[in-house]
Amino acid sequence: MIELLTANTPNGKKISIMLEEIHFDYKVTKINIYKDEQFKPEFKKISPFSKTPVIIDHDTDHSIFETGAILIYLAEKSGKFYETSQRNIINQWLMGQIAYVGPMLGQHHQFHHYNPGKSEFGEKRYFKISKRIYQELDTRLSVSKYLAGNDYTIADIATFPWIARHDWHDIGLKNFLNLTRWYTEISKRKGVVKGYDLFKNGEEIPKV
Repeated sequence: MIELLTANTPNGKKISIMLEEIHFDYKVTKINIYKDEQFKPEFKKISPFSKTPVIIDHDTDHSIFETGAILIYLAEKSGKFYETSQRNIINQWLMGQIAYVGPMLGQHHQFHHYNPGKSEFGEKRYFKISKRIYQELDTRLSVSKYLAGNDYTIADIATFPWIARHDWHDIGLKNFLNLTRWYTEISKRKGVVKGYDLFKNGEEIPKV
């Protein structure tokens, strides 16, 4: 059984979506980042950077931190969404999400959504970068059904929850037809719908 220790964030939703998609038994342990629970010594032992999410595989007593490592671990354990012959391209789009898409959209959230008016420079900078990310993803999806090719993979699972905050971004998802097609299709997957509702309180995927 997998224990997922997380807050209700796009990074946490990556893992709950993956766990639903691969049909693994799991439980969610909430880490309240607004009360700094991620900095407690017992959590820091399994998450050296005090970041959520983390998983504990109670079948092996192993813990894994960082979402890319977690997704790869679960993909290898389940044999799903990480085709051996496609791993080079999957890894590129997965690492692109982890190193670029998530951090930049996260900064856009900080300046545009949480703290508007505090830094004109920050708001303009991260809005511009976020808009470019939308365009770059749209361009890729104009020639590829999914990010890494014709198959749905952990690269898509990693990226989807960040685009699901499109109503925070004020960029206009519907203006990017290929990205909208990808987003709408993934939104209909049963595992995605269930996994997005991380704490099972009825949270729904935002519509376009």
